[in-house]
Amino acid sequence: MDRGTVGSAQSGRLLVEVRKQGLSAVVTPAGELDHHTADLLREPLEDLLAHGYARLVVDCSRLEFCDSTGLNVLLGARLKADAAGGGVHLAAMKPAVARVFEITGADAVFTVHDTLGAALADESG
Repeated sequence: MDRGTVGSAQSGRLLVEVRKQGLSAVVTPAGELDHHTADLLREPLEDLLAHGYARLVVDCSRLEFCDSTGLNVLLGARLKADAAGGGVHLAAMKPAVARVFEITGADAVFTVHDTLGAALADESG
């Protein structure tokens, strides 16, 4: 199990850490995901997919805010991961972030886990 950070990007309002664990790539955005910071998440997700990581786990435990632009980044990654035989799993969403997914219905198209551990344990999905 590789628990080291293999990549990160930072803006004043968003830090994105990437690590590989088991069959998954774990992406942890921390801060606010919006129009101004969305590329900081989009780029590592696309890079992981381009390098053959089709199972992406987004650890949302440190994500404070997500707007429609951030949601679209995750939806785009989901489409590409599904096409590659994988998927995007969301873990440990805070209530304010989970509400955006509920309101838009996006929670129905993602596999959502209560914890990062649960997402990583479900490597069959």
